[in-house]
Amino acid sequence: MSLKGFLEGGIAAVVAGCATHPLDLIKVRMQLQGEALSQKPYEGLPKKPSSRMKAVQGAGVLGVGLEIVQKEGPLGLFSGVSASALRHAVYSTTRLGLYEVLKQHMTDEDGNLPVSKKILAAMIAGAIGAAIGNPADVAMVRMQADGHLPPHMRRNYSSVADAIIQILNTEGLSSLWRGSMPTIQRAMVVTAAQLASYDQIKESLIASKVMDDGVTTHFAASFLAGVVASIVSNPIDVVKTRIQNMQTIPGLPPPYLGSLDCAWKTVQSEGFFALYKGFVPTVTRQGPFTITMMMTLEQVRYILREF
Repeated sequence: MSLKGFLEGGIAAVVAGCATHPLDLIKVRMQLQGEALSQKPYEGLPKKPSSRMKAVQGAGVLGVGLEIVQKEGPLGLFSGVSASALRHAVYSTTRLGLYEVLKQHMTDEDGNLPVSKKILAAMIAGAIGAAIGNPADVAMVRMQADGHLPPHMRRNYSSVADAIIQILNTEGLSSLWRGSMPTIQRAMVVTAAQLASYDQIKESLIASKVMDDGVTTHFAASFLAGVVASIVSNPIDVVKTRIQNMQTIPGLPPPYLGSLDCAWKTVQSEGFFALYKGFVPTVTRQGPFTITMMMTLEQVRYILREF
């Protein structure tokens, strides 16, 4: 198994993840809007949210971004960036490298690889990458969500290492894999949408002679792949974020018993479109992330082509 594909994918994903982290942070904060009053620690609060809380819940991308800057300073937009870097170094390195390995094994003797096999390869790679990278994902979501919580409920992790150590000490090893099922489901969908659709779109553009194999083609294919990934993954992403961020009280059942329970409670209390909370920053982030990742990957491949 060649390690070259893993190295190329890891470099591209870490660069893209760090560059688009503020948009990912805004997405997480928006996905948690409207959730607070339905969780156990908030039972003592008034039934009706205050006008301030309503304003926060209705805030858009710019509103949430400005609120973060006002409350936490400009560096608040990079809360959890160390966890993001670790997550992509583990999760994305695995999925991108493994995708290339699986494609090689699935390609027939004539060099053909149908889109169905590309999707299968991407889903397998995404699932394995997500399972391995879940601890960093849990730490990242919690670090991003901290500023959303009242001061007395914040975890105040100083780094991704501190977050993982504290979770281990206070909640046990299994908590590092909390939300692993929706994380794996999301990774399968996102990886298939990103990688398989990117490959297929790029190959179609080149084969039809609409574009040559170059930067413009890479940009167009990665942009479209990012849009597809955003549309199909947002509901799973909302569920994943809420499960990973939920706080439990000893002796009481957790707010959510699983992915379906979380999705059902979210729809019941906030309506169906709550599953698309954070969609604008998702597509705003997923587009630049996919473009940055795939274009960086193409350039890294070009630089390392002789190795």
